Amino acid sequence: MRLWSLHPCVLDRAALVSCWREGLLAQAVLAGKTKGYRNHPQLTRFASCERPLPALASYLEGLRSEATLRGYRFDPTRIAAEPDSAVRISVTDGQLDLELEHLRAKVVTRQPEWEPRLTRTAHPIFSVVPGAAEHWERLSP
Repeated sequence: MRLWSLHPCVLDRAALVSCWREGLLAQAVLAGKTKGYRNHPQLTRFASCERPLPALASYLEGLRSEATLRGYRFDPTRIAAEPDSAVRISVTDGQLDLELEHLRAKVVTRQPEWEPRLTRTAHPIFSVVPGAAEHWERLSP
């Protein structure tokens, strides 16, 4: 599961579509509708929010909005909670750097023409703070 901290506009087609799908899976996990992935580290930041489902709904809404701009149809009825525009989750600049390089490695092989669009820009629900990669991250730096 990869719930990118990067802004959806930075994600290539494959990353955007898979993030939507994995975000919906994360929603099912947080709602207690599946037994798998309950301890997945990517869920830590949402699960630790005061209201996890509205936080994740806000994340999903950001993906859906970007998909709409690109002409894709991500079904808004799949978002199970009302997004909360006040949600802000901290993400470290080190995490964004790590994710950007991880995405770059994928983009170079599957859609090299997308690479110039890659910038270290955070998803709108995240507030960037100084620091190393997040403690829950499993990728090697």
